[in-house]
Amino acid sequence: MSRKLLFLSTPVGFLGSGDGGGVELTIYNLARTLNKQGYAVRVAAPEASQLQDIPLITMAGNAQISAQSQGREAPILMPENAVLANMWHYAQQVQKQYDLIVNFAYDWLPFYLTPFFATPVAHLVSMASVSLAMDHINEKTYSNFPHLLAFHTLAQAETFSLSPPYRCLANGLDVSLYQFRDDPSPCLAWVGRIAPEKALEDAIAACQQLGVPLRVFGHISDPLYWQNSQDTYSFDLVDYRGFLPTGSLQKELGDCFGLLMTPRWVEAFGNVAIEALACGVPVVAYRRGGPVEIIEEGKTGFLVEPDSIEGLVTGIKNLDRIDRYSCRAVVEQKYSLEASANRAINWFEEIFARKK
Repeated sequence: MSRKLLFLSTPVGFLGSGDGGGVELTIYNLARTLNKQGYAVRVAAPEASQLQDIPLITMAGNAQISAQSQGREAPILMPENAVLANMWHYAQQVQKQYDLIVNFAYDWLPFYLTPFFATPVAHLVSMASVSLAMDHINEKTYSNFPHLLAFHTLAQAETFSLSPPYRCLANGLDVSLYQFRDDPSPCLAWVGRIAPEKALEDAIAACQQLGVPLRVFGHISDPLYWQNSQDTYSFDLVDYRGFLPTGSLQKELGDCFGLLMTPRWVEAFGNVAIEALACGVPVVAYRRGGPVEIIEEGKTGFLVEPDSIEGLVTGIKNLDRIDRYSCRAVVEQKYSLEASANRAINWFEEIFARKK
């Protein structure tokens, strides 16, 4: 008999909106792969969500404000008729139908509810430390149920006051959906939510110094930041291509000779790094957070001093030293769907073993 799993999505936006960032791709890839491997996964998500070929339960309600857009000392708040509360009320009602509930939301409520559920609630923590209230509930849950928390990278886990060892689940992707390209155009790419913590302006500044065109892809999470960026910086070399589905994104991304990653914060993982590498595109990233554990210095890209435009410029100048075939090979070996699913399965099976 197959294990039944209920995945609870992020409440900051519907799946497909882009508001959930990399969590959206993580949920889809993991659910799809586990279902193929004999598990029975359903996903509960905000109304209007879409997931191809995956059983989906959608909930009405108002979206949650993302944790990273609030101050570090911000209190925990929920809107009236919160979709987060509605999803977890549903989970409480149907929990006996499932062997495991998996939380993908970086929000206080799911962690707080963990001891009140009869069915185990596992948490794949999707962000690094961004608020004191979230730090406290993460650390309290970890101290009582360390086997129920997993992170994406050591760099992410170490932003919390937790005792190692940590369980880390690097993400994966369907490599077959990403076409390898060895004939790129003379342009760079930047991919991500367009918001202050992603620091698109640094990529623009580096490209301006070198006179290199920059293609920008991603959901405009903060329209005011986007407008201010256009008012402050020259966009002569910037080409905004929009928020694209995987098929279109990989085609455009593969045509670039490098990807720039410029986060101000600690990225928990960095899905866009492995998406670029799958296309054969090397990465120049700040030496901060998840990309530090993905990029192999001098083999798949370069890690540079955080917040250093000159560091980005130097990395860009050295991109022609990278073998694009090596970039693709690393993803095939470490970040396939199968490798990612096996990491999750090992975690889930340990949780099941503790129930016996």
